[in-house]
Amino acid sequence: MSTNILEPISIGALHLKNRLYRAPVLEGAGQKKDHAAQYAKYFVPNAQAGVGLIIQGNTIVLPEGRTSLGMTAVEGKETIMELAPMVRAVHEAGAKIVIQLGHGGVYAIESWHQEARARRTHHPYAPSPPPWWLRPMHTGVHALSTDEVWKLIARFGEVAAWTREAGYDAVQLAGGNAKLLHQFLSPVYNRRDDEFGGSAAKRARLYLEIRKAIAERAGDDYPVLLKMPAVENNLVGQGFTLSEGVELARIMEDGGFAAITPTAADVLPNTAICRGSYPTATFTNDNIKGLLRKAKGNGWWDRMMSVSMWMAARKYPFQPVWNREIFRAVKQAVRIPVFAVGGIRTPGEAAQILSSGDADVIGVGRPFYAEPDLPAWFLDPSTPADREPKCESSNACIVPQMLGLPGVCYNPDVNKKDAPAKDDKAA
Repeated sequence: MSTNILEPISIGALHLKNRLYRAPVLEGAGQKKDHAAQYAKYFVPNAQAGVGLIIQGNTIVLPEGRTSLGMTAVEGKETIMELAPMVRAVHEAGAKIVIQLGHGGVYAIESWHQEARARRTHHPYAPSPPPWWLRPMHTGVHALSTDEVWKLIARFGEVAAWTREAGYDAVQLAGGNAKLLHQFLSPVYNRRDDEFGGSAAKRARLYLEIRKAIAERAGDDYPVLLKMPAVENNLVGQGFTLSEGVELARIMEDGGFAAITPTAADVLPNTAICRGSYPTATFTNDNIKGLLRKAKGNGWWDRMMSVSMWMAARKYPFQPVWNREIFRAVKQAVRIPVFAVGGIRTPGEAAQILSSGDADVIGVGRPFYAEPDLPAWFLDPSTPADREPKCESSNACIVPQMLGLPGVCYNPDVNKKDAPAKDDKAA
């Protein structure tokens, strides 16, 4: 039976009025005293424009472990409860809201940002000692003992219970994008010989134990969604293939996850997860270059970052619906809802994904930066199927996000389009 984006869907106790969601991206609220207001500034207009679900970008379950200065890290229960007014505002505007929980692992800012490293009280976590090629760039990383893994699992359960008390409708585990949970799943990073390493099933155990801990602390009826790589590419091949990723998805379904967002991911955090062009404006902006130099204490970091993003843009140019093969394969293998994300830019693409049964819910991420009211036309049946968003997939937002700047569009060409025209006299 054909499905369209306006149809409601239930995901356990999570009931959505339509099948469009704001995919988790960085909002830049960080540790600001008004972080609830910062999130509300972005989310409430999205809800008013009709989006069914908002997934709040990665919130770190411990005081340390952010990969960006703009991420929120949970000091204690008060960090989560301060967000309750924002959650209520989203609900009042007509949308549901899910919070994504995770940890940066090897790539936590305490491993690469000089000021964060100087202030750290704990070393960044890893499933095993990092590969040799990462050690010069990411220092002081701590491989977790088995007891420490169990403590981390309990922390996820504890934080999830607070999120339910704050009014969130569900949680999503941030299991992709080369962060800590992905690192446990990856044979490149995870070389453990205890119950959390070895076979694919053992590497997946961390996810399943976190799911159990959330059920115990937040309630078995509190939905837990999952974002995870179903394909992992490494520097010389694949960490695991799509067929292996599909088997992992089945394991996650059997483990009680309510829905899954399968993606492709590299072992290194790069623009494989967002794809697009080289952001020239980033590396000609004096403010951003200054922040990069502040992060590393010298001038070579911005040059290395520039080369890295130039190479990534050549390897991963923008491609419409680039995860289609992946979410389609997972959808065919599991019974739980599958969320599509990755390069979905037009109503026509969304309609085709749903009508063909390749996924159940449609995710759009970065275009929300340029158009907070994007759902208004995405959900309008009269909108032309090929109506393009303002977002040009320029990747100009990537480095500012990493440095903690607000989650907005940084593409000067897009922003020029939105600038009010000057009248002739003023000109």
